[in-house]
Amino acid sequence: MASDFRRKEQLPDLTHQIVQTYSDVGTINHLGHSPLPSYDVIIEAAEAIKEIIYPGYRRREGLHLGNITYHVGDLIDGLHDKLTQQIARALRHDAGASHDIEHETDFEALAQTMAIAFLEKIPSLRMILATDVQAALDGDPSVKSVDEIIFCYPGLEAITIYRVAHELYHLKIPFIPRMLTEWAHRETGIDIHPGAKIADHFFIDHGTGVVIGQTCEIGRHVKIYQGVTLGALSFQTDDQGSLLRGDGVKRHPTIEDRVVIYANATVLGGKTVIGSDSVVGSSVWLTRSVEPQTTVVLEKPKLRMRSEQETDLIAEANYHI
Repeated sequence: MASDFRRKEQLPDLTHQIVQTYSDVGTINHLGHSPLPSYDVIIEAAEAIKEIIYPGYRRREGLHLGNITYHVGDLIDGLHDKLTQQIARALRHDAGASHDIEHETDFEALAQTMAIAFLEKIPSLRMILATDVQAALDGDPSVKSVDEIIFCYPGLEAITIYRVAHELYHLKIPFIPRMLTEWAHRETGIDIHPGAKIADHFFIDHGTGVVIGQTCEIGRHVKIYQGVTLGALSFQTDDQGSLLRGDGVKRHPTIEDRVVIYANATVLGGKTVIGSDSVVGSSVWLTRSVEPQTTVVLEKPKLRMRSEQETDLIAEANYHI
């Protein structure tokens, strides 16, 4: 059956109805304001940062000590320009200034300072990420080499983007840190807030479904498995009942050094501390602190099995009832 072109006559009216909602529901559109950071450019910058952190593993082949300086210099130069522009957009929007209105703050100059401050962190980022790679190598008997971890492990991908975003978060750059970690969340299934504090030698095995909240603190040599949630127990409110936001209120747990948390465990609450050298078993639900060197497991569930013949007999008995 062919399309009825006469029905297209209703489309202008439909368009008007949709556009009217842009005035009626102004909270979910961004019109007539300074531009927000570009997701495409931010992701391009993230890929360039990964190329610098893990040279030879990503886009450019044939790198060696004779040409690496030129390659990295070119990437740094491009990152300087991209980050300066995108950070300026984020700062300007956060300040509520329109792009066509004069404002006393020079956002481009401030953004350049922040961009360079971040780029200066890349050497230390490489140092701590090297410990995360080593933690994966030490913690997973199935892996054969560092190359396999860097090429294949979603946990390392998420941790890499988190550590980049965390540095930007500390510089108090709006939007961009969360854009990065949510991109990594979509790519890996691992959700790490850029405000979380995570020490060295951190390993996420398998990874899908992991959630780490904004005020979570994780010590050295910690290992967690898929499905682990380090979340908030409840949300504090002010006198008007509005949520208290930001990292000023400790809502998420503290995980001390050398803790292992197995699959699908849930640890909640800002006052909850998992003491060093402890083990939290699979599917455990914790809302209170655990002393160091403690193992927490569910009581062994009773496994019930029955044959198909027994199932048929039960069904027949129920039928006669």
